[in-house]
Amino acid sequence: MKIKKAAAVAVIGAVTLCGALAVYAATKTITVKGSDTMVILAQRWAEKYMAKDSNVTVQVTGGGSGVGISALINGTTDICDASRPMKKSEQEKLKQKYNTIGVEIPVARDGITLYANEGNPVNELSLDQIKAIYLGEIKNWKDVGGSDAKIIVYGRENSSGTFEFFRDEVLKGADYSPLVQSLPGTAAIVNAVANDNNGIGYGGAAYAKGVKRIKVRKTASSPAYEATLQTITAGKYPIARYLYLYVRAKPTGEMKAYIDWILSPEGQSVVNDVGYFPLK
Repeated sequence: MKIKKAAAVAVIGAVTLCGALAVYAATKTITVKGSDTMVILAQRWAEKYMAKDSNVTVQVTGGGSGVGISALINGTTDICDASRPMKKSEQEKLKQKYNTIGVEIPVARDGITLYANEGNPVNELSLDQIKAIYLGEIKNWKDVGGSDAKIIVYGRENSSGTFEFFRDEVLKGADYSPLVQSLPGTAAIVNAVANDNNGIGYGGAAYAKGVKRIKVRKTASSPAYEATLQTITAGKYPIARYLYLYVRAKPTGEMKAYIDWILSPEGQSVVNDVGYFPLK
């Protein structure tokens, strides 16, 4: 009897182990790392997709576009979120290690938004005025139609894709003023501006909650626009950009299925829900 009982336990244990292995084999983990601008969107995509397919786990972390691209090069993430295009030097590192420059996949659109305190009387700024503020050439709100008060300037840390995009497109490659206070994420910038009557900051359109969105003019005589689907689609908003996924090689299997879903109408509706702008 003891022998039969032991055999039965062994059979049950083997079945249990096989079942566990089957579940393990059926579960695919996709890792996503990168842009702080995109982290809320990436998390929402992950939640929606895992609710549809319980056999896939999508793990999302932020850290900045540069951090995500480094992780892609180092092989520690499957997908990189980036709010800027990959640099040629980064592509070269990928090529040296994997014999590929990677695959760039635009997945959403954004308009970098200038945030001001809700009590600030300034409603619009030109690109030249924004540039002068971030270079430290304009230091008082009265010089751009506001109150006689020092402008407190907030920006992103240098690992941020938004930091680099703003420097390249708005500052035209010039260095930020040392007066700019660098903060570790867009949410931190929004919080700082919301609590600072004289603050100004920038970041993704989806984060503009509890602050004033400053309309932007391309030139001093141009109309001023807020970042919306309509103004970005029409090419009117002057600080528009794509948001990207990067992978090392052409995606296959579960990763391809996930990215295809992101680009589908259902995945693009999540873009709109979060506060960014779908591709179509």
